[in-house]
Amino acid sequence: MEHLQIPRAPGRAALSNATGRYEQRKLETFDDGWPRDADDAPAKLRTTVTPDKARSIIARNTSPDIGFDRSINPYRGCEHGCIYCYARPSHAWLGLSPGLDFETRLFAKHDAAALLRKAFMAPGYKPAMIAIGTNTDPYQPIERRLKIMRALLDVLLEFRHPVSITTKSDAVVRDLDPLQAMARLNLVHVTISVTSLDKSIARSLEPRAAAPHRRLAAIRTLADAGVPTAVNVAPVIPGLTDHELEAILKAAAEAGASSARYIALRLPIEVKDLFEEWLRAEHPHRADKVLSLIRGMRGGKLNESAFGARMKGAGPYADLIAARFARAVKRLGLDRRQEEAWLSTEGFLRPAASARQLSLGF
Repeated sequence: MEHLQIPRAPGRAALSNATGRYEQRKLETFDDGWPRDADDAPAKLRTTVTPDKARSIIARNTSPDIGFDRSINPYRGCEHGCIYCYARPSHAWLGLSPGLDFETRLFAKHDAAALLRKAFMAPGYKPAMIAIGTNTDPYQPIERRLKIMRALLDVLLEFRHPVSITTKSDAVVRDLDPLQAMARLNLVHVTISVTSLDKSIARSLEPRAAAPHRRLAAIRTLADAGVPTAVNVAPVIPGLTDHELEAILKAAAEAGASSARYIALRLPIEVKDLFEEWLRAEHPHRADKVLSLIRGMRGGKLNESAFGARMKGAGPYADLIAARFARAVKRLGLDRRQEEAWLSTEGFLRPAASARQLSLGF
């Protein structure tokens, strides 16, 4: 069977929509032999949002290579559509494709703030930093309308609970008022992810995420407002974006970032095929080199899921990236301890003790 090369849908990164791995029936696109013309161009795919009726909102983990044990994901699926996103495989749990479905068929936890309030009010709850944005982006485009993240921040501020936020959107600055109020109480840290400073590469990799210059502007706005802000060079893609590592760090430092981290490209489960499909379509002359470098960092495979290796990779090329990063952050003053470590839980208060004290103005 000859496989059909699918044109990219406007504003989307994935080129295909393969059936999720848990489905009994597998659907496959093939070439029927009929010539294609301009009328066969893909139609614009519209985003749909379905309410996600979650029973709880705080997800727990015991991963030894990340610095938090709890997180919140206001949305499932992400309209940013980053082709490399390691959250894509989770859409298969919903009976959907990690490909185009992940970018277009979204689920929103409209009652996230109420669920968080319920969790905080539980007598046995013990506060510790909550991470938001570690799976799908809390400031993806639908947040403009739904404002779920804003409602979560209001609850976090009311209870004086610490939070670390990661996003690749400049929409985070729309919540500057509560973020400033939380920063004054040592309750918040924001990380802005930057993959590339090249607008064309960024647009192809992350078609609906903020442009690189807008992310740098968000770092500057947050830093000027007193909100501790870091840059995450993520993912570092060997042979495609790794040469920009120092330039991204320098631009972020000049914008006011106070610390930095990086993550090497991860390609779990279905993401491997989606990324390779995208790479061969967008960068056919680089594809083999890029894939070879990835395998060199992942023990001969396109992915390594072992704790301790999955975030940075291993081998000579991974060591070189780590050394370059270490030198750059030291030179730029970005090598200080991550601010999340300093976030405070000492002020945690339930409404009975705090309702009459808290406001954005204090």
